[in-house]
Amino acid sequence: MARSTEPHETHLDDDLTLLTETLEEVLKSSGDPADQKYVELKAKAEQALHEVKSRVSEASDTYYYRAKQVAYRADDYVHDKPWHGIGVGATAGLILGLLLARR
Repeated sequence: MARSTEPHETHLDDDLTLLTETLEEVLKSSGDPADQKYVELKAKAEQALHEVKSRVSEASDTYYYRAKQVAYRADDYVHDKPWHGIGVGATAGLILGLLLARR
């Protein structure tokens, strides 16, 4: 199933896989600070970690902003059409009440 994503969204699974693979390379290396490969792998791991943290932070900010926009739109809608808001709330309460009464 193909997933449509916006450019600013991140694929957390891909980022975590990249980070894991890079850190595994670091752990498998000799660990000798004088070894150039170790130094390069450590720098690569640090860069990957920084990138993942940045992407996760940006995604979190984006989702927070979207949730805030939805809340504002819902608030505006209820202020513009209060009876519709009451109807939706009553319907949701009725459905929730029926579902809880079944238990």
